[in-house]
Amino acid sequence: MIERLLKNIDTELAMLREISDSLKRLPGASAREHSMLSSSIESLRNSIKLINASIPQILKYISLAQPLGESATSMEKIEVIKGKDSLNVTLDKKARAQFLDELRINQQALSQLRKKEGAVEQIEFKSPRTYIKIANKFCIGLSRSFIEHGRFKQLGIGLKKSNMDILLESYVSMMLFTTFLSFFAGVLLAVFLLFFSVSLSAPFFSIYAGSYLSRLLWTVFVPFVVPLTVFFALYLYPATEQSSLAKHIDQELPFAVVHMSAISGSGVEPTSIFRIIAFSTEYPYLRKEIRKVLNQINLYGYDLVTALGNVARTSPSQKLAELFAGLSTTISSGGSLSDFFEKRAETLLIGYRLEREKFTKAAETFMDLYITVVIAAPMILLLIFVLLSISDFGTSFSPTYMTFIIITLIALVNIIFLAVLHIKQPKY
Repeated sequence: MIERLLKNIDTELAMLREISDSLKRLPGASAREHSMLSSSIESLRNSIKLINASIPQILKYISLAQPLGESATSMEKIEVIKGKDSLNVTLDKKARAQFLDELRINQQALSQLRKKEGAVEQIEFKSPRTYIKIANKFCIGLSRSFIEHGRFKQLGIGLKKSNMDILLESYVSMMLFTTFLSFFAGVLLAVFLLFFSVSLSAPFFSIYAGSYLSRLLWTVFVPFVVPLTVFFALYLYPATEQSSLAKHIDQELPFAVVHMSAISGSGVEPTSIFRIIAFSTEYPYLRKEIRKVLNQINLYGYDLVTALGNVARTSPSQKLAELFAGLSTTISSGGSLSDFFEKRAETLLIGYRLEREKFTKAAETFMDLYITVVIAAPMILLLIFVLLSISDFGTSFSPTYMTFIIITLIALVNIIFLAVLHIKQPKY
C-alpha cells in the first residue's frame, strides 16, 4: 500500500504542474483557448479531489495490524496511458468512472489546443537537397577538417544570423564542390575565348583571326578568376542575406514593440507577450526570431532571460538584439516591462520617423539629379550633335543612330533610377 500511496502523490504532483502551466497561459490566450484551458484545469482539479479522497482509505491499511472485518477490496488500481506517460493511481471503485471521465475531458481540451498551436509552432524538418547530398559525398571530409582547424567561423555565424536552413559543414562542402566545378567551366570558357571572338553586332560569334599567343596571355587567367569569383560570392552570400533580413526586421520592429507595449500593459507574463507576437501574421520576419525564443523555452528548457540572451547573440538585427538584451536586464532586475516597452517603442518610432525623413530628402536629391541627367542632359547633347552636323567638323554618326543612342541612354538611366529608389525605399 505504501507504493500505491507514493504513486498517487506522484500523479497529483504531475497534475499540479500541468495546472500551473495552464494558468500561466491563460492571460495571453484567446477566448477559445481560454475556454479549453479552463476546462482542462477544472478536470485536473476534480481528478486531484478524487485522488485525495482515496488517501485516507489507503492509510488505513498501512499498518502492521489491519482493522478486523475490513479489507482493501474496495480499492482499485487504475493505470491510464496519457500521451507518452502513464498514470498509476489507486482509487475507490465507486470513483473509477468519474476519474476516467475527468481525464477524458482533460485529454480532449489538450488535443484541441495542440491542433491550434501546431499550425504555428511545429518544427519542420527538411531533408537535404540533392545537390548538397552530392557535395557532402565528395567534400564533407575536407570541410570538417577546415572547420575543426578554426576556419569559416564568421561564415558559421553568418549562416545562423541569416536563418539559412543548412549546416555549416554542408554549406562549406557545397562551396568547395561548386568552386571545383567552376574551374572546369572556366577552362571551357577560356578555350572558347581563345578561338572565338565575341561582338555586339551580328554575327555575334566569329573565329579569332589574330595572334593566339597574345590571346592566350589574357585568357589563361580565366580558369582561376571564375572559381575565385564563385568561392567569394558563396562566402559572402549569407552576409547579404543577413543584411536583407535585418532591414526587414528593423522595419517591423517599431510597430511590434508598440504591440508588445499594449499587451504588457494588461499585466500578462513576458512569455505570453512573445507567444501572441509569434501567433500574429503581421510581422512575418520578426515572428521567426520570436519563435526562436519560444523554442529555447519550450524545447530546450531554458528560462526566458537565458533564451533572450541566446537569441540576441544570433539575431541578424542589431536593434532586435539590443531589445532582447534590454528586456533580459529588465526582467532580471525586476523592472517594469510596461515602462520598458513604452520607452523603447518611443525610441524606435523616433528612429523610424528619422529614416522616413532621410528617404524623403534622398528622394528630393534623386529628383534633382533626374531632371538634370534625364531631361536637361539629352537636350544639351542633342543640341551639340545638331551643331556638329551643320559645322565643318561633322560626325560619323547618322541622325537615326544618334537618336537610337540617346533613347537607349535615357531608358538605361530611368531603369537605374527606379532600381535605386526601390532599394532605398522603406517597406512601411
